[in-house]
Amino acid sequence: MLKKYYIRTYGCQMNVADSEIVDAILTSRGYVKVEEMYDADIVLFNTCSIRENAERTLLFKLDSVKGLRRQCHRKIVVGVLGCMGQLQGERLLKHEQIDFIAGPDEYRKLPDIILSFFEDKSHEKELATQLSTCETYSDISPLYGSAVSAFIPITRGCNNFCSYCVVPYTRGRERSRDVDSITKEIKKLSDGGCREVTLLGQNVDSYNYNGCNFAQLLDTVADVDKHMRIRFLSSHPKDFTKEVVDIMSKHANICKYIHLPVQSGSNKILKAMNRPYTREDYLAKVKMIRDVLGEGVAISTDLMCGFCGETESDHNDTLSLMEEVKFDYAFTFAYSERKGTYSAEHMKDDVDADTKRRRLDELIGLQCRHSLFRYKQCIGKEYEILVEGPSKRNQNEICGRTDTYKMVVCKSEKLNVTDLIGKMIKVKITDCTSATLIGECV
Repeated sequence: MLKKYYIRTYGCQMNVADSEIVDAILTSRGYVKVEEMYDADIVLFNTCSIRENAERTLLFKLDSVKGLRRQCHRKIVVGVLGCMGQLQGERLLKHEQIDFIAGPDEYRKLPDIILSFFEDKSHEKELATQLSTCETYSDISPLYGSAVSAFIPITRGCNNFCSYCVVPYTRGRERSRDVDSITKEIKKLSDGGCREVTLLGQNVDSYNYNGCNFAQLLDTVADVDKHMRIRFLSSHPKDFTKEVVDIMSKHANICKYIHLPVQSGSNKILKAMNRPYTREDYLAKVKMIRDVLGEGVAISTDLMCGFCGETESDHNDTLSLMEEVKFDYAFTFAYSERKGTYSAEHMKDDVDADTKRRRLDELIGLQCRHSLFRYKQCIGKEYEILVEGPSKRNQNEICGRTDTYKMVVCKSEKLNVTDLIGKMIKVKITDCTSATLIGECV
């Protein structure tokens, strides 16, 4: 019998891309994907370890599995994939509802691991968390979740060892995919009608394959299809270069949007985080980006509050950096210890929860004002957007993004939204909120 599987993905875009790789591996061996957990013989959770509530979310979903097993009259195999499985595999495997754990470098084993549970009723729980120094899945064609845009991992792992971050421990050492496999994947996507790709890596700027650096790769992939948008995530300030910005300026199809995580505006905290740049270095790179690409370029960031030893003065340094840059968007969060990291093992989490919440609220409030400031600058201007589909709130409205990643919603009484999905259309911006541009089709 064909076995049906359900997969739920949590976390970053890399996890989304990994789930698409898992889909390809399983379907190539005859497993059938279903959209509802209650239809599945195999339930998979692709997990994240970056945020503190990730484990609580997983445990809540496992309660649903327990109910499903009580209700149905068939064998159900449950697996936990991804970063949380890699980091906490032995402990998680003790949970009564979990049959196996597979880390990010072990997905090729999944078909056989799953099969063993159905062929051998007494098969014991299984832990597959060996990290690799060479696995990139470059020979696997993912099953993309969208026909319009796709994520393409170009690096895996990380060598930076920021003191708060679990990624080096969950995804292993950094390695880069070969250029040929990346360009072939983009060409295949282009031939299939995909209009946008995002190059992914924990630090895309450290890409290096046989002497080809990230700027050279970006130059190469932009030429595969001049009408396909190219994005990339994420950049590390220590490695981000003017060469990359010059390549962005050279190609009209490379989106003028850069995600450049700063984490803190305090040099003291940056040093404690093992972020090898200063506030001044970061601001100089922002100036360089805007000097080359113009004020229209969008810059987003990650911001953390409440890190070990952060004083009110350090927090104010972050707020003042935000005021100076005025980011288009920012992903903000309060520090929480992650087991195995340097900060958890060797530093004191000495900022109380109430202070963290208050500082986080201040970051969010200031960023909302800055986002509104940036969005208001778009009113009266015309942009091309890539149509993603109907608006979630109104099926008669089109939603899509500018090349600077701003979401646009516009009315479409005279247009068929379905026919426009994947198309580039021109819109004029008439209004905005702090998160959305409102426009009309030109």
